[in-house]
Order: sequence, then C-alpha cells, then structure tokens
Amino acid sequence: MTVTPEQTVRLTTLGPPEPAVTSAPAAAVPTTPVRTIDVQAAGLRETNRVLQASDGTGRFVLTRPRGAHALAVGLDTADEVVIDGPTGYYTAGMNDGADITVDGNVGVGVAENMMSGTVRVNGSASQSAGATAHGGLLVIRGDAGARCGISMKGVDIVVEGSIGHMSCFMGQAGRLVVLGDAGDALGDSLYEVHIYVRGEVASLGADCVEKSMRAEHHAELEEVLDRAGVTGVSTDEFRRYGSARTLYNFDVDNASAY
Repeated sequence: MTVTPEQTVRLTTLGPPEPAVTSAPAAAVPTTPVRTIDVQAAGLRETNRVLQASDGTGRFVLTRPRGAHALAVGLDTADEVVIDGPTGYYTAGMNDGADITVDGNVGVGVAENMMSGTVRVNGSASQSAGATAHGGLLVIRGDAGARCGISMKGVDIVVEGSIGHMSCFMGQAGRLVVLGDAGDALGDSLYEVHIYVRGEVASLGADCVEKSMRAEHHAELEEVLDRAGVTGVSTDEFRRYGSARTLYNFDVDNASAY
C-alpha cells in the first residue's frame, strides 16, 4: 500500500490513539469482624472489661446473658453491641456513645443515666427505664413499667407499647413518646419534658396538663419517631402534655401538691 503525502500529514497531525480510560475499582471498606462473647463463660466482669476497653470500632454479640445485671455498662465509645437474650437490672447504664441492642426483655433501670448513643430493647422493660438519662435515644419495642423516664434530663424515649404509673415523674428535659397508653399520674411534678401519647392517659400528675399540638411539635415528634425507626404512624394521632409551671415557685395555695 502506498501512502500519499497528504495521508502522511494527516496521520502525523492526529498522532497515536489515546489509551482507553478505565476506572480503578473502588477500594473495599474494611469491616471490623463481629466478636462473640459468651457471658456465662467469660463472666460479667470480664465481659464489661472487654467492652469498656474497645476503641469505638468494635462490633460485639453477647450470648447467654441469662438475665445478668449491669451488663454493657459504662461504654464511652461508638461500639455496636447486640445482647442476644434478656437481661436484668441497669442494662446499658451510663452509656455514652455506644449503639446497644437487647433482643429480649430488660429489668429495672435500662439506660439509666445515659449520656449519648442509642439503646434499643426488642422486648419490654421493667420500672424506671431511662431514669436520670441526660441524652441519647432509648427505644422500647414493647411496654415499659412504672416510672419510665423518671427525672429524665435530656434523653429521648420512645415506647411502642404502653407505660406504667408515675412515668416522667420530675422529668426535666427531653421527649417521651408513647404509642400505647399511659398509667396514672403521668408527668407528676415535671419541668420541661415534652410528652406525646397516642393512646389513653389514666390520669395526669401534679402540674401536668394537656397542651396544644402546634406545627413545631408535629415536626419535633416526626423527627423523634424517624430516629426511632417508627413508621406508618401519623403525628395527628398524638396528644401533647407538659408542665403548667405552677410548681416552679412555692405558693401556699399549692402546698398540698408539694
């Protein structure tokens, strides 16, 4: 084949073909393996020691808890902990950042004094759930006993079932959301907690009154429900309760209520 001068000029101008552009495969994100701890074999003290020593990237499954008290307490990093079975008193107490799930029922004081993080109970809770908790999110898929949210100080509590009497007693800050019913003396002597109840309320405690649901309260409730993973529920179905603020200062006419 004879190449004319015109073809030679054209080939020189175009130059060699550019290499095809290929995308490098995305680097795989390393996943921390799940570590399984048999609570009965390791013992409660050793189980908690291992959890508390984690650097925040740990993923743990605790098997055979068998109602152990004070399990997964004092965690202060963003670890993931799943407890496979029911637990006793003060589960996940003093949590400060961990994501803890209990696949079972829990005893008194779950998430007591929690500062941050999430505690989810795929079952029911006994008395004083979320007591004195300052922050974070507590979700109870079943019912909660008496004094749920007692003296809560900023935590958000969502109960998909019903709650017992004297819940949110002296509640100071945070949101308590109940999809079921509430027992007697709801919100007795409370301060500034926002209480949302979808079902019936047996009675209100001292200084707790029903309040109107304004647009900002619908938005607030929707945000809490979304964080808790609750779907298919309209905020229009809830009623809001809060403090009448008549007990903030001593008044002799209210002496019987103190």
